[in-house]
Amino acid sequence: MSEKKHLFFALPYYLWLALFVIAPLVLIFYQSFLNLHGQFTVQNYLAFAQSSVYLKMTFNSVWYAFLITGLTLIIAYPVAYIIAQFKSRDFWLALVILPTWINLLLKTYAFIGILGEKGSINTFLRFIGLGSHQLLFTDASFILVAAYIELPFMILPIYNAIVAIKPSLINASLDLGASRFQTFRRVIWPLTKNGVAAGIQAVFIPSLSLFMITRLIGGNRVITLGTAIEEHFLTTQNWGMGSTIGVVLVVAMLIVMLLTDDSKKGGRAK
Repeated sequence: MSEKKHLFFALPYYLWLALFVIAPLVLIFYQSFLNLHGQFTVQNYLAFAQSSVYLKMTFNSVWYAFLITGLTLIIAYPVAYIIAQFKSRDFWLALVILPTWINLLLKTYAFIGILGEKGSINTFLRFIGLGSHQLLFTDASFILVAAYIELPFMILPIYNAIVAIKPSLINASLDLGASRFQTFRRVIWPLTKNGVAAGIQAVFIPSLSLFMITRLIGGNRVITLGTAIEEHFLTTQNWGMGSTIGVVLVVAMLIVMLLTDDSKKGGRAK
């Protein structure tokens, strides 16, 4: 009877998984083998592998995702560690989560206002006599905005890993003569690697397929696989090629998940 109840309550989850995860993936995979005339072909994959343009887009996607993930990790770890030390940690954590409640498009347009020629940064630069500068439509602005948007998703798993550490382990390390740095390297860092891995997955994987931010902030300078998919589905109507690039992105995301999967190893102090 308990197994039947378990199956009954799990049924909505399985239906959701089948309709909104498995079915779209199957459709994309099937569509990737069709040409513009709906005929079965492997030409889409051959064209992708033989095209220097697509290979450059793939490199750009991975490189930008790497930079965005690296920047967010550098900022997120100390922020998460500091928040974990506060008594009012819930308040500060709420401030981290709050930006995620704002629509992504609104945040992007806010940065257009900040970084634009007549934005607040250029206004300040003109005020101090440095003149206006082209801040929008640059690689730096794209990475900055993307890192800001993805930052909460790096902070949260690292914060959860830090607060899960028993204070007695840290105190024991210090009492045994270890320095603060040695305690971090041999106790805190190994015990938070799972959180770091989860944060890398949460940031790197979405960063591979960014397209709206690349258009609005990066302009035509930033071309990734996400923008290529948008172009094929909405402009050229070449759904087969767009689906092929989508399959490549899915495979890349699976590789990232496998490389960052630390669940079997488990974090432990060394």
